[in-house]
Amino acid sequence: MVASDAPVLDLELPDPDNDSLSNVEFLARLEEAWTVCDRFDLQTEIWRGRILRAVRDREKRGGEGRGTGFLQWLREREISKTRAYTLIQLAESADTMLSEGVMEPESVNNFSKRAFLETAEAPPEVQLMIGEAANGGLPITRKQVRRLSDEFSAATSPLLPEEIRQRTAENLLPPRAVAPLVKELAKLPEPQQEDLRRVLREEPELDRVRDVTLTARWLSRTSEAGLAVRALQHEQLDLEKAIQEAQRLDVLGLLSDAVAQAQQVENAVLKLHTSWRRLGGVQERLWVETGSSTPYLRDLLTALQTLSGATMRVSLGELAGGRRVRLQLVEESPEQLEPPPLP
Repeated sequence: MVASDAPVLDLELPDPDNDSLSNVEFLARLEEAWTVCDRFDLQTEIWRGRILRAVRDREKRGGEGRGTGFLQWLREREISKTRAYTLIQLAESADTMLSEGVMEPESVNNFSKRAFLETAEAPPEVQLMIGEAANGGLPITRKQVRRLSDEFSAATSPLLPEEIRQRTAENLLPPRAVAPLVKELAKLPEPQQEDLRRVLREEPELDRVRDVTLTARWLSRTSEAGLAVRALQHEQLDLEKAIQEAQRLDVLGLLSDAVAQAQQVENAVLKLHTSWRRLGGVQERLWVETGSSTPYLRDLLTALQTLSGATMRVSLGELAGGRRVRLQLVEESPEQLEPPPLP
């Protein structure tokens, strides 16, 4: 159970018209009031998570149709399922840290809401360090938690070569630059990780760390987007070797951007196709259910034919010089499809 002080319902806010207050003092008082609100917001959400967990767990004991009561409970209070499980996770994180002695119940008052969430996601070793500081009465901010997490990750991650970990421990490399490298390496398969570690062993300097971090990000983004782009899902295409060639020619960033843009184009076409078919169906129903006595409505439906027909004409507006784009939508069966010719 989280202990709390008596509720503060009447905050003393500084008068914005008081010229005797300096801007520094005015903002300091507002920050203090905001911190009080943030603290009670955190405690409220922990308890809401516990309440939601109790409702959910009660439903688990039911038989046929179990879980429907929990969803109904959420609908009545206009809480989304995603929001509900986020609050439940927050409550479970709080209970875990309290039960394992990471922090004392009253120490929750020393956290901002975001700092507590960051702590809940941090490694156990970082949680212990943060908990000791909170138990000692120190205010905990999100920036502090992230700094400690970065330092721990940079000094201990097995994804990094020993040279990088050692230089970080000796303060020759800033943890805030090494921590993103760890996150990006974790997304890559072992062979790619080892190739990048080899580069870092040869030159464990800050500029190389940043270069390798960027390369790792491009590699993961290209692989993820490449697997999602339908135009690249052909047996004769070898995405991995194409990435290797781009990396060898130092154009991996351009390839990453190209594949990402291709994914966006495909997603946009899928949404366009869905809206196009829906518009055509609604327009047809309106045309059938209205008669010649509605000339203005017929004019409107005729104008919409430029968007609902097989050939679509869309104005790009004044920003594009008044130009129009003409698209032709043709639905083909799978046996009609052929690979497009290369330019």
